[in-house]
Amino acid sequence: MTNIHYRHAKEEDLPAIISMLADDALGAKREDNSLPVNAKYIAAFEAINQDPNQYLAVVEQGNKIIGCLQLTFIPGLSRLGMWRGQIESVRIASSHRGTGLGSQMFQWAIEQCRKRGCELVQLATDKSRPEALNFYEKLGFKASHEGMKLSL
Repeated sequence: MTNIHYRHAKEEDLPAIISMLADDALGAKREDNSLPVNAKYIAAFEAINQDPNQYLAVVEQGNKIIGCLQLTFIPGLSRLGMWRGQIESVRIASSHRGTGLGSQMFQWAIEQCRKRGCELVQLATDKSRPEALNFYEKLGFKASHEGMKLSL
């Protein structure tokens, strides 16, 4: 893909971001794509935007948002105080899937982690998304750990 631009998300980008988060079978069940934007999204955006270890990015082509992702830079004591980059909420507009944009977005995200001094990049994917798992493996990610969650 050419003619794309990465930037920090702005609050006015939330409808486009939420629309991409809701644009699959899993997201449709857990996201609220209604307008006006749910106040929970606005509060989350404000918290992300104020945290220097968060980078909510959008990908634009022209003046249209075609992708998004969230990077979290995590300090840690283990592994000699190693920083980790966590990649979350990766979404591509349905009109741009299968174009190579996902690979470009990951190259960009990994480079942002390198620039922040991260020595490891990690992500989680839902087990109900085997195509995502295959994609991440093609990018060189390894399923080296078992992740667990507890809903509260």
